[in-house]
Amino acid sequence: ESRATVAPDKEINIQWYIPPMAKESNDTETKVLLLYAYNTNPIRISDISSTSMFSGHLWIPLARIISLREKLSDLKEQIELSMQASKSFSTSGRTSFHEQTETLKIIPSFKPKRSDAKVHLDGKIEEIAKRCLSEVKALLSVDPAVSSPLTEIPFDVTLQSITNLKDMFDLAKGCIISDGSLFNWIISLL
Repeated sequence: ESRATVAPDKEINIQWYIPPMAKESNDTETKVLLLYAYNTNPIRISDISSTSMFSGHLWIPLARIISLREKLSDLKEQIELSMQASKSFSTSGRTSFHEQTETLKIIPSFKPKRSDAKVHLDGKIEEIAKRCLSEVKALLSVDPAVSSPLTEIPFDVTLQSITNLKDMFDLAKGCIISDGSLFNWIISLL
C-alpha cells in the first residue's frame, strides 16, 4: 500500500494556505490559514468513518508566524552550538592530544551526531525555549487569552523535535510530525 492511503503511525500533517485576499474588511492584520489533520491510531484511507482522524484550521497572523520561525531558527542554532561545545568538551576531557591524534589516524571519520538524542539545555537556552514554546502555545490555543507562559518544556527536546517545530511554521512547506512527545503536545493544543 502507498503512503497516500495508509498512516501506519500517529502523525499530524500541517499545511499553510495564504489566500490572495487574506485581509478581512474589519481586520487590518494579514492572516494565513493553518490546516491540520492528524490520526491517533494507524488508519487506512478506506476507513473513512474512523474515530481516530481529526482535522481543523486556525487563522494566524502572518507577522507572528514569521517572528516565531526566526526565534525557532535561533533556538535550533543555539542547541546545535551547545551540542558541538559539549561534544568537543567531552572529547578533550577524556583523551590527551597524543591519544586524539592516534585515534584520528586510525579512524579518520567521526560518527554522525544523532538528532534524536535528548539535549541537555543550559539555563539561557532553556529560557529561550520556554519563550518560543509559550508563543507556539499561544498561537495554537483556541483561546490565546487563557494561554499562560510555560514553566517547563512539555516535550523531550531533541535536535529533531526542534527542527520539526521550526518546519511546522515554514509557510512554503508545512510538515508531518510523527508519534512522540512533540506530537502529543501539539495535538493537546489543537
